[in-house]
Amino acid sequence: MYDYYLGGHTNFPADREAAGRAMALFPSVLVAARANREFMHRATRFLATVGMRQFLDVGTGIPTSPNLHEVAQDVAPEARVVYADNDPIVLAHAQALLRSHPAGRTAYVQADATDPAALLAAPEVKQTLDLGEPVALSLNALLHFVPGERRAHEIVEYFKDALPSGSTLAISHVTPDFDPEGIARLTEAYRASGTPGQARTREEFTRFFSGWELFEPGITTSHRWRPDPGQTFGDVTDAEAACYAAVARKP
Repeated sequence: MYDYYLGGHTNFPADREAAGRAMALFPSVLVAARANREFMHRATRFLATVGMRQFLDVGTGIPTSPNLHEVAQDVAPEARVVYADNDPIVLAHAQALLRSHPAGRTAYVQADATDPAALLAAPEVKQTLDLGEPVALSLNALLHFVPGERRAHEIVEYFKDALPSGSTLAISHVTPDFDPEGIARLTEAYRASGTPGQARTREEFTRFFSGWELFEPGITTSHRWRPDPGQTFGDVTDAEAACYAAVARKP
């Protein structure tokens, strides 16, 4: 569904049907998806520019170019990237994609974000990343698919504890703060398609970064996080972007 929103070609009839229902109930979902994707690009480029050379993207989804590794390695060709997802369809597409990239620098692990210990212990992670050195962890558009307040925060805290000082955390997350009725309809559309979710408030989102140092501008909506010079989102509103976003560093 996300690939379809982004105008990609790696989606299936069931995805398009479910995306159509979501769009009917929350027409701004296309704007939200694309603003979120642009946030990922900017956050990755920013982190590579300030010296991050290891990236772990959890919940990557079906690859839609430009992908995180393309952005990071455009800034720093030596950057190492691991993608993680639990969908076998994603695995098939990722394997095809990664065959065209330098061996050892970009890898994919089939793993479940709700079991962060197993994910970090996966051979593909250990062979590609040095977990004793800073890692840029990306949890973009992922945690709103983890219902339950404690579970989502427990997952994030595990990753935060496991990564060394100097590591960074980038998160984007759907919020009901600007259009509670619209987001309730969107959540119900996803639930009806077999994908439960939970939007979170600014306060709930802020807790994910507890103890870490936020980069400017702190917590904001996805399209307002460090827009590129000259970049414009036209008349996009916070309600249409519908996601909070932030990047922080571990002291």
